Amino acid sequence: MEKGVKVLILMGSDSDLPVMEEAAKALEQFGIGYELTIASAHRSPARASALSSGARDRGVEVVIAGAGAAAHLAGVLAAETTLPVIGVPIDSSPLNGMDALLATVQMPGGIPVASMAIGKAGAKNAGIFAAEILSIKYPEVAKKLAVYREAMAKGVEEKGNKAGRTSLGE
Repeated sequence: MEKGVKVLILMGSDSDLPVMEEAAKALEQFGIGYELTIASAHRSPARASALSSGARDRGVEVVIAGAGAAAHLAGVLAAETTLPVIGVPIDSSPLNGMDALLATVQMPGGIPVASMAIGKAGAKNAGIFAAEILSIKYPEVAKKLAVYREAMAKGVEEKGNKAGRTSLGE
């Protein structure tokens, strides 16, 4: 893979970092360069807009956005770029992320955002999904994804064999 940042990871607040680090860890696993930063759609809209609208010119190919509560960050970023945007709803409100999920997934027709699950699992999947998108262009990422899937399947098989029991009905 070419050197440089391929994925821009944005979060609305520094309190979102423990969740969004899961996306970064996934990207690191596949050898994908990323930039992780804070930009709020509400508190720093000019910064969020500039990061998104200038992403392609900086070599970014996928954007991941995590936010809680109103969670408009992914949609704001998607409105500013034609790059794929992956939204991660964060469970930081009294509604346990359901508000963030709905705000992320309910985009108007014409401005798509790929929406992941709420929280850390969603952030991890966002990183993996970004790798899958990049694997179309970068064969070495496709190979790493295949190895990852094989290892995951083998782990399940090994755990299944340890937990498995057989009854002969005697």
